[in-house]
Amino acid sequence: MALSLGYFTLGTASLGVIGLSAPISHDLHVRPATVGALVTVFALVFALTAPLAAIVLGRLSRRRLLLLGLALLIAGGVGSALAPSFAVLAAFRVLAGLGAAVYGPAASAAGSLIVSLERRPRALATVFAGMTAATVLGVPLASSVGGAVGWRWAMAGIAVLTAIAMAALAWLLPPTEPAPAPTARGFRRVLRTPGTLPIVTTTLMVMTAQFTVYGVVGAYLTARFGASQSMVSLVLFVFGAIGVAGNMASARMFERLGGIRTIAVPLAGLALAFAALTAIPPSLALGMAVFALWAFCGAIFMSPQQARLVEMLPEQRGILLALNASGLYLGMSLGSLLGSRLLPGIGARPLSAVALLPLAVALAAHIASARRTAGAASPTPKSSVLTTH
Repeated sequence: MALSLGYFTLGTASLGVIGLSAPISHDLHVRPATVGALVTVFALVFALTAPLAAIVLGRLSRRRLLLLGLALLIAGGVGSALAPSFAVLAAFRVLAGLGAAVYGPAASAAGSLIVSLERRPRALATVFAGMTAATVLGVPLASSVGGAVGWRWAMAGIAVLTAIAMAALAWLLPPTEPAPAPTARGFRRVLRTPGTLPIVTTTLMVMTAQFTVYGVVGAYLTARFGASQSMVSLVLFVFGAIGVAGNMASARMFERLGGIRTIAVPLAGLALAFAALTAIPPSLALGMAVFALWAFCGAIFMSPQQARLVEMLPEQRGILLALNASGLYLGMSLGSLLGSRLLPGIGARPLSAVALLPLAVALAAHIASARRTAGAASPTPKSSVLTTH
């Protein structure tokens, strides 16, 4: 649970600014859509440094690695709360992104090491539940606090919660066996394995599609449906709550359909959702209904995707999950960048149509991955790691 709390603060730190776009833009004199670049900065730093951090810091104990990551997150959060300008705020987002890149993969690894083998999938799911909870509670809570007392207090509150998670880990985490650090040779072997790049590309493109809209969701909801700040918080809360239901449903779907067909379901559902966002009239009630479909389908995607990777090359699961995590956060970065650049110029309605383009690439990559892994054994859900990064 302490590891999960750390993941909760990581997720809230990475995505909380989505619901704070209005107060940040007003205080720092930038356009609301520009605030989406803060998600881009955080996610891009995570994507580029997570594999490197595993190699460079691999000799540290799990406890020290986790505490270092949370310490960097705290420093980034405090600096963000005190930032006098948007440029300084972006710089501290880089620091926070470095902390997340250190903490995230290490938290999953530690969660798998402190329990027996048969309890490992449940432990990993518990650890990552913090990230899911961040979308349910953390993001709308940050939005509500930012609207009530200011975005700086919201940033400071995230830093305080991270400090609590750090203290809990320092006290509660039992000793874990050191693991050999990933090597460049291991990365090359993984990259040469058939199916690896198409699967990671699918993750990259799915996240790019979603964050083209979600990365600027506050400004998008205001421009597309006339939503107030309080309504933005409500939509984010509903989005996260339905996402939890989708995540729970993904395991059962995986058991019945297998990984390849299960992943096809959210791809189709996301395409339908973004097409509907483009077509429907500017009714907030209709918009919330489509957002509910999006949330459910988007949450189904990641667990079977991770399970396919783990089953494909079990002895290199750490590298595979790190690569997939990089693809996930790089997609967040690219999507947020697209959204922040395009929203002011083309408007909200065409933006959801733009999201269909990376989804088409994701579908092509998924078909390619299915063909390249067709000879592999079918994944066994009971032994798979049904969690994300």
